[in-house]
Amino acid sequence: MIYFDSAATSFQKPPAVRAAVERAMQTCASVGRGGHQPAINAAQTVFGCRELAAELFDCEAEQVAFTMNATHGLNIAIRTLVPTGGRVVVSGFEHNAVTRPLHALHAEQRVAGQVLFSPQDTLECFEDALKSAPSAAICNYVSNVFGYVLPINGIAALCRLYDVPLIIDASQAAGTLPVSLRQTGARFIAMPGHKGLYGPQGTGLLLCADGAEPLLFGGTGSASIEQDMPDFLPDRLEAGTHNVPGIAGLAAGLRYVRMRTPEKILQKEQRLVELLHRQLSFLPRIRPFFGQAQSGVVSFIVDGVDCEEAAQKLSRYAVAVRAGVHCAPLAHQSAGTLDSGTIRVSFSDFNTPQEVTAFTRICKKLFSDRGSSES
Repeated sequence: MIYFDSAATSFQKPPAVRAAVERAMQTCASVGRGGHQPAINAAQTVFGCRELAAELFDCEAEQVAFTMNATHGLNIAIRTLVPTGGRVVVSGFEHNAVTRPLHALHAEQRVAGQVLFSPQDTLECFEDALKSAPSAAICNYVSNVFGYVLPINGIAALCRLYDVPLIIDASQAAGTLPVSLRQTGARFIAMPGHKGLYGPQGTGLLLCADGAEPLLFGGTGSASIEQDMPDFLPDRLEAGTHNVPGIAGLAAGLRYVRMRTPEKILQKEQRLVELLHRQLSFLPRIRPFFGQAQSGVVSFIVDGVDCEEAAQKLSRYAVAVRAGVHCAPLAHQSAGTLDSGTIRVSFSDFNTPQEVTAFTRICKKLFSDRGSSES
């Protein structure tokens, strides 16, 4: 299979990830629920992952809270900062993990920057919007649809200038781009474990600069006499039993990223994007979306072919891509593709130039005028 859907979930994992999950299931019990060896093993595993994340994302270990996914973390961040009916500035490329929680709070969403691959427009629109003193600003680091790398450091500087707390959705950036809680001054940074960090599904991280309001209430293994949740991180956000096998796998993924370095992984993915750009330019019916500020994610449209139909045709040739609106209607509205959707190709560190070439040959076969009529 040619797997080009890592923006949804990285399917190819480092072998150490599976080994770590299996080892944790054989040796670990629950964190903070006993002084026996399996409980100690669990505590050491979880804290070790916290330390790895803190090192990679420039924060303290106690500022790293484990979540089920980035959506979980974004909900915590939004519920902490945004009151019912509050005003929020968002980029024009946000995911439903941001816009749906805001809608549930009846928040007023001001969209700042809807020009694809234009960091200057994004910055200018954010600065104008931040002058209105919103409750928070929320920005994804990389568009999950188009791979547009937003100018996150510039946006963070503007938020500091106007004293607006910032939430960063690093779902498509963690593992390839520099993510720093300390440098950005963000209040929260949310990320999944199962994409660019190569961990299992059901894992995520929320980096917290300060306190946060929990979504879940229950046992933490600490301050058990009190009926309020603990007032300290990370316990305040981690009610119930930890996903210890998942966290063990995430730690192995973090070690892989640290060994390879995000810079080298990004360089590899961008080389694959450049190769795809060159090869798709010879296929007249395919309209791709490429730009200067782009990571390892590319969307395209095939003239005269429904995007879902195109993805199904590709799947019959053992090519895994994603088609549709990608849970991000705001991004498609910004790019003018809301009615059509797009076919999305997204790379990981395990993809190769040979796969890109094979993919474009399949596209030529399927989506040339002759190929389209025969398929």
